[in-house]
Amino acid sequence: MSVPATDARTAHAAGVERLLASYRAVAPTATVRLAKPTSNLFRARAKADGTGLDTSGLTHVISVDPEACTADVAGMCTYADLVDATLPYGLAPLVVPQLKTITLGGAVTGLGIESTSFRNGLPHESVLEMDILTGAGEIVTASPSEHSDLFRAFPNSYGTLGYAVRLRIELEPVEPFVALTHLRFHALAGLVKAMDDIIETGRLDGVPVDYLDGVVFSADESYLCVGMQTAASGPVSDYTGQQIYYRSIQHDDGAKHDRLTIGDYLWRWDTDWFWCSAAFGAQHPLIRRLWPRRLRRSSSYWKLMKLERRFDLGDRLEKLKGRPPRERVIQDVEVPIERCVEFLDWFLANVPIEPIWLCPLRLRDDDGAGAGWPLYPLRPQQTYVNVGFWSTVPVGSTEGETNRRIEHKVGELDGHKSLYSDSFYSPDEFDRLYGGDAYGAAKARYDPDSRLLDLYAKAVQRR
Repeated sequence: MSVPATDARTAHAAGVERLLASYRAVAPTATVRLAKPTSNLFRARAKADGTGLDTSGLTHVISVDPEACTADVAGMCTYADLVDATLPYGLAPLVVPQLKTITLGGAVTGLGIESTSFRNGLPHESVLEMDILTGAGEIVTASPSEHSDLFRAFPNSYGTLGYAVRLRIELEPVEPFVALTHLRFHALAGLVKAMDDIIETGRLDGVPVDYLDGVVFSADESYLCVGMQTAASGPVSDYTGQQIYYRSIQHDDGAKHDRLTIGDYLWRWDTDWFWCSAAFGAQHPLIRRLWPRRLRRSSSYWKLMKLERRFDLGDRLEKLKGRPPRERVIQDVEVPIERCVEFLDWFLANVPIEPIWLCPLRLRDDDGAGAGWPLYPLRPQQTYVNVGFWSTVPVGSTEGETNRRIEHKVGELDGHKSLYSDSFYSPDEFDRLYGGDAYGAAKARYDPDSRLLDLYAKAVQRR
């Protein structure tokens, strides 16, 4: 039986009406965009003219059904609010991306990943159905059996086929705590081999593994972070205060153990934006004591980064020091696990960025028909490793030189690159990599007048 949610459903209906009214208010010749106070995109964009769509009434959980293990969620609901609504029932989304302000609709249309992805795939794979506002101004319900072309093409379309208004998703049971084992490796080949073994067996030393990711500090210092759910009470660590999570995993050899509440585990990376809070001084002990705890979160650092980019503060400081400007290299890429060591060796030799995040993933078995997800065509039954790196390097002789080299290397290794940050592909290459034929067909059907941006224009041309 569903949890009573009359007020939430009424609020959702009103939110949908406001959204549609704001769509109708956009001039027929103007490009339709969302009006959003936050974002987790890291590519520069042309300044938008006019008022965006009103999504203010689409930020909540509509209902949770603890018996069916499902939830109906408004598209602009953040994962922080979603988790707050499901954890009291001992449930969580199958994949909870690392940052609190990522929205469910954003993770589905823009892809998301986390440490359950080795067993649960990507967020869009646990979506049962979606209500989508299309470019034609219509609300359609998309599922594997209804408007299936839109359902399949929506992931990785970044709002260029429409916007998710409501999503029904699967949930899974979770225990109150996570027991962590951090395994130290002195060679990358050993880490990747151990990762592959855990994925294939689902176990570490005979114990079922629920969460799996890793961190590379250098070629001879890397870690697998293995999590097991547990109901056993006991002391837990807190990395929202002076202690910093990614530093806590470091040790000289063997295994190190830790425990977190399930909530603190899900948001372990948010407090310090993985490790990127160091750029703002938030990891300095004195500054950290003065930095309000409620502002130690990814959304605060994102706002600071936005200000830095607006006024070119970083490049101005580099110029004062007599150094060249910096190129932003903020990317997540997927490479087949058998090519992971090759990519990491190349990256460490050519790109001066560390640490590096590792997160294995394998697509779930869906309907068995091989329909797949054409705009991000990962191979079924193939294990990939998401490699995340987020920093800057000195500019090269051409725009985006380092990013272009990474794109080329990822393609050489039969990998894929996420589109939330800067991309430099040619139109033909982009269509080949990101399902151009399927995208074009869906675009023609659901946005016939091109009210929404084209994916290439948005992802590469920064419109």
